[in-house]
Amino acid sequence: MKRLCLTLYALMLVAGAAVAQEASAPGAAPMVQPAAPMGLAPPAAEPDAPAIAVPAAEGAPGVAGATAGTPEVSDPAAAVAEPLVHDLSPMGMYRQAHWVVKAVMISLAFACFVTWTVWLYKTVELLLARRHARLSHQMLHAASSLDAACTALGRRRDPVSVMTLAVQDEFARSRPAIAAAGADGMKERAASLIERIEGQAFARIRRGTGLLATIGSTAPFVGLFGTVWGIMNSFIGIAETKTTNLAVVAPGIAEALLATAIGLVAAIPAVVIYNHFSRQVASYRLLVGDAAAAVLRMLSRDIDMQTAGRG
Repeated sequence: MKRLCLTLYALMLVAGAAVAQEASAPGAAPMVQPAAPMGLAPPAAEPDAPAIAVPAAEGAPGVAGATAGTPEVSDPAAAVAEPLVHDLSPMGMYRQAHWVVKAVMISLAFACFVTWTVWLYKTVELLLARRHARLSHQMLHAASSLDAACTALGRRRDPVSVMTLAVQDEFARSRPAIAAAGADGMKERAASLIERIEGQAFARIRRGTGLLATIGSTAPFVGLFGTVWGIMNSFIGIAETKTTNLAVVAPGIAEALLATAIGLVAAIPAVVIYNHFSRQVASYRLLVGDAAAAVLRMLSRDIDMQTAGRG
C-alpha cells in the first residue's frame, strides 16, 4: 500500500511538470478558471486532472506581438512628414508667385527689352546723324557761296543740308527786294527757318529718350509694389498656417524680393543709357548749331556781295 501511494505521487509530479511546460510555451492560451458561484469557494482542482491548454491558431500572432489589424512600424523616421520642396531658381519663383507679382515681373521684363531696343536703335541713329552732320558741315565750310554750297550738298537730307537749301531758296525769293527794303527782313526770315529746322532735328533725335527716363524713374517703384504684394501674401499664409517657421515663410519672401531685383535691373541701365544719350544729343546739337551759324554768315556775305556789286 505504501508503494502504491509513492507511485501515484510520482505520477502526479510528472503530470504537473508537463502542464507547467505547456503553459510556458509561446503561443499558449492561458487557462481560464470558471467563476465560482457567490458564497461558495471555488472547487479545488483535482491533482490527477491535467489542465487542457487550448493551442493557438496557426499563423495567429503571439501574446507578446501586436494586436491584429495594427501595422508594425519598422522605421519611425518614415512616419515623419517630408518637408515641402520649393524651386528657388528665378524661373521657379516666377511660377510659384502670385498672379499680381507675375504681372509686375512681366512688365519689368518688357521694360528691360524696351530699354535695350531703344539703346540699339538710338546708338545707330546718333552715329549716322553725327557723321552726316559733320560731313555736311565740312562741305559748307569749303563752299564760297550759298549757291556753291547747295550744289555741293546736292540732295542730302540731313538737317545741315536742309537748312542750307531753305535759306538759299528764301534768299532767291527775297533778292529783288533787298536793294529797296534792306537785308534785315531777309536775315530775320533766314534765322526763323534755321530755328525751326533745328527744333525739328532735335525733337527727332531725342525721340525715345523720354521713354528711358520714364523707365528709369518708375521701374524701382513698380518692383517695390510687387515686393509689397508678395510679402503681404506671405504674412497672410503665416496667419492661415499659424506657423512662423522660416522654411515656410522664406520662399514667398524670396519671390517678392525677385520683383524688386527685376525692377532694379530695368531701372539702372535705363538711367545710365539716358544720361549717355543726353550727352550725345547735346554734342549733336552743338554740331548743328555751328552749321547753322555758318549758313547765316554765308548768307550775310552773299547779301553784302550783292549790295556791293550793285553799288
